[in-house]
Amino acid sequence: MSKTRLGDICTIIKGTKVEQTEQDCNSIRYIQIEDLRSNECIKYCEKKEHYVIANPRDIIIAWDGANAGTVGFGLSGAIGSTLAIIRLNREDFDTRFLGMLLRKKFNYLRSNCTGATIPHINRRSLEEIKIPLLPLETQKQIAKTLDTISELLSLRKQQLAELNNLTKSIFYDMFGDPATNEKGWDIGTIRDIVADVKYGTSKPAQEKGKFIYLRMNNITYDGDMDYSDIKYIDLPEHEVEKYLVKKGDVLFNRTNSKELVGKTAVFKNDTPMVIAGYIIRIRVNERADPEFLSAILNSRYGKETLYGMCKAIIGQANINAQELQNIRIFIPPISLQKQFATIVCKIEEQKSLVRKAIQETQLLFDSLMSQYFDE
Repeated sequence: MSKTRLGDICTIIKGTKVEQTEQDCNSIRYIQIEDLRSNECIKYCEKKEHYVIANPRDIIIAWDGANAGTVGFGLSGAIGSTLAIIRLNREDFDTRFLGMLLRKKFNYLRSNCTGATIPHINRRSLEEIKIPLLPLETQKQIAKTLDTISELLSLRKQQLAELNNLTKSIFYDMFGDPATNEKGWDIGTIRDIVADVKYGTSKPAQEKGKFIYLRMNNITYDGDMDYSDIKYIDLPEHEVEKYLVKKGDVLFNRTNSKELVGKTAVFKNDTPMVIAGYIIRIRVNERADPEFLSAILNSRYGKETLYGMCKAIIGQANINAQELQNIRIFIPPISLQKQFATIVCKIEEQKSLVRKAIQETQLLFDSLMSQYFDE
């Protein structure tokens, strides 16, 4: 297939410093790096002659910083100094097709960045990217296919988010707000509902080993387990029971950034695994269900309480087992907690189906991206 250089079909124009203003009848959109991923927080500025103005046919690329190489398109407005526009100077190329091709080249652009501390896009590396010479209609059809799959992926991710919100909504419907206890449940501490609390092991992770080794990245902020990035560990026989987690254990991330410390999830896997030292394993007693404890720690009250009590240590925050057990909570009847756990189980079944659909859709999208854009 014949190809051409990106630099032969476009002009690259770096952005300038833009002063943000309030929206009025004369303002235009002010585009920053986060706008390349989302339209959730639109900002504005005055229209000035020296500003670099993107139009919907331009491709916008993050030029400097941690997000260098991120690409967006279909936007119009003034671009900031950390962005650049790739302006096509030929009519026989489709913006969305080229934008998606450049997204596929993200790792290539990152590996060729300049700058020891702050990454900067290497202009020559960008210009040297090879572009297949396809008929315009073929380009548009490829872009449309990828758009359709991308939209389906977004819908499924939104469905998963709605199921997470459903669990939280049901918690508040059944138990009320933990901060106010308007239903008048008995008050106690986490210590009152736990039978056993243990720290994980501090031994280093390995690429291979007998047990999967759970670390803080394996617990999500929303209260799920994530096994997409796992390590392994071997343990002597006499340490296995001490650090092993089993179905029904509550896992608490005790050390992380201040925003993420306290991530909590119920372990639901049938395969026994081992926890690292940044995780606390909690086993509840007869007064509590694991799903209830996890839900209250993941509630707004739980997040705010944990954020307020964690101690900063060299950029990270920590909550120890004693502090965790001292947190005040309401304790509804165990029968009601069990009803909640049953509902959570049904929701988890739906979440599992959606996660599988997301995984399959992502694999399809990645496969087509490789088919269309790999050299």
